[in-house]
Amino acid sequence: MFIAVASLTTLGLALGLMLGFAARKLAVEGNALVAEIQAILPGSQCGQCGFPGCAGAAQALAEGQAPVTLCPPGGREVVAALALKLGVEVNLSGVQESVPSIAEVREELCIGCTRCYKVCPTDAILGSAKHIHAVFREACTACGKCVDACPTEAILMRPIPVTLQTWYWQKPEAMGAAA
Repeated sequence: MFIAVASLTTLGLALGLMLGFAARKLAVEGNALVAEIQAILPGSQCGQCGFPGCAGAAQALAEGQAPVTLCPPGGREVVAALALKLGVEVNLSGVQESVPSIAEVREELCIGCTRCYKVCPTDAILGSAKHIHAVFREACTACGKCVDACPTEAILMRPIPVTLQTWYWQKPEAMGAAA
């Protein structure tokens, strides 16, 4: 029994040391700009920008293959931060200001066609054919694909109400020099 425990411990230690050495020796450096851009993006992974997630969008922004106005959920604040980071000029007049939203199903109009269920990228909609559908608040990324797919206009995008769970302190405004 002691020999088995000792041999497995020695084997585990040796393999662990080899893996640690290989991880350090064969490590691939990532692009620091991509990581900084990804930190600016909201991280909702909604796909509204046309990329599979915020990591793909950050990679495209770093390579100059996408405009800084690609993130609808981020609004003007994210666009301004991306433009500052990448050193490009941007016209913010065409960028809509967005607020955190969530899809809501109006039960009196839902016919249970399952079109919204099929297009939801995060499986945030629960329902089946000929039954009323519901939205999981925690999984909804407010991409709006369900709103476009609904034939009866039973789904609306509503701003997330401020509750004790969603409320946060606003950042203080910078004091001017003339204050």
